[in-house]
Amino acid sequence: MGHSGHPVVRTPHLDRLSEQCYTYDNAYCNSPICTPSRLSMLTGRYLHQIEAWDLGAILDRKYKTWGDYLTEAGYETVLCGRTHFNGTDRLLGFSDRLLDDLPRWCNIKGNPPRRTADARRGSNSHVTECGPGDHEHTRYDRKVADLAVDFLRRKVDAPDDKPFLLYCGFMHPHFPLIAPPEFFSWYDPDTLALPETWNEPLESQHPVIQHHRWAWRNDIPPPEETVRCALASYYALVSSLDAQIGRVLEAIDTSPLRENTVVIYTSDHGEMGGYHGIWQKQCFYEPAVKAPLMLRLPSGKIGRVKQNVSLVDVLPTLLEIAGLEKPSDLPGDSLLEIANKQSGKTTRSVFSEYHHMGMLNAGFMLKRGDYKLCHYVGSQPQLFNVNIDPLENEDLALKPEYAAIRSELEDALHAIVDPDLEDARAKENQEARRSQGRHT
Repeated sequence: MGHSGHPVVRTPHLDRLSEQCYTYDNAYCNSPICTPSRLSMLTGRYLHQIEAWDLGAILDRKYKTWGDYLTEAGYETVLCGRTHFNGTDRLLGFSDRLLDDLPRWCNIKGNPPRRTADARRGSNSHVTECGPGDHEHTRYDRKVADLAVDFLRRKVDAPDDKPFLLYCGFMHPHFPLIAPPEFFSWYDPDTLALPETWNEPLESQHPVIQHHRWAWRNDIPPPEETVRCALASYYALVSSLDAQIGRVLEAIDTSPLRENTVVIYTSDHGEMGGYHGIWQKQCFYEPAVKAPLMLRLPSGKIGRVKQNVSLVDVLPTLLEIAGLEKPSDLPGDSLLEIANKQSGKTTRSVFSEYHHMGMLNAGFMLKRGDYKLCHYVGSQPQLFNVNIDPLENEDLALKPEYAAIRSELEDALHAIVDPDLEDARAKENQEARRSQGRHT
């Protein structure tokens, strides 16, 4: 986004929102892949706590979601658009749904991924299928905004005392990178600055990253012309998303709802966009695992929050707003509390994990302050200082002078999770689903 410092991407509505918000500059997803990240966010729990291992995960209903908590508190809880839920339960504790996921994104049977050494994406169409054009994701996002605006207008025209929670999920900027022509025209592929590591040699990288690139068909960088077109398309999709968010915000801000409506904006993960030769996500580099996060309050309080936060902090925030007590076993904290208590130090730890295709064994990330540890079961770790090395080009893990920091972060990681145990549990769960004939 423009507000995040990007020199090219145009996001006027999100930039305007950010000026009215607490914006969290160090916000992270708890898994760099769609379904697990969303289920973690909605339950306020880590993947290994709810067994949401992969894209085929179906949430065990013993774990309460935003919808469960706020419905029980008397809220009308409504889903509209993309949730990437699996299974036949399309509400997961919410009271209503205005629009479901597109049919091809509904994994009703909960198929597990293939995580064998030969498992590989069929093509690199997530990069090469790009450029201006019409696509069902664009039409879907317009419908999400249409229905959300209609819902908000009904709330204005027929007000009642019942509070509501409206979740709006958009597809953009998801691949394929087919962008509306009116937004693609904002970006000239020939003038875009390319990530300096877009064609990074595979053999120079960490073994886990090498396999990741091979599995997702990123091992051979596309031609520069394709990379430029893909970047322009991705930027255009972000701008298209911004336009739909602007429509929803306008329905709030031009009505009495502005006086008592909290707005939270975030995403389930990031996009590598060619950094380190990677497109999509599925790893712990900053472009994949960081997420935008804004919180607008009717009180008008604003600020840039530097403290590390993650998506498991969203549920405790909603509970505080609703006047509900946070269960003691939730790992997150209220974003309001974090903003009110922030200092110049960013010492809070955030945690992420990955158990899907592209990593033969589990991967875990812990970030505390400016240091990030990437722990890979069965392989050496990575360690970065993202303040002095934001592009993560210098792995500090094996440097003797960083041994104490690495040890400290490893201890903090093991206080949250037993990596070997959870890797075994994930594989056992995936194999059990596969043996039942639920496989891809």
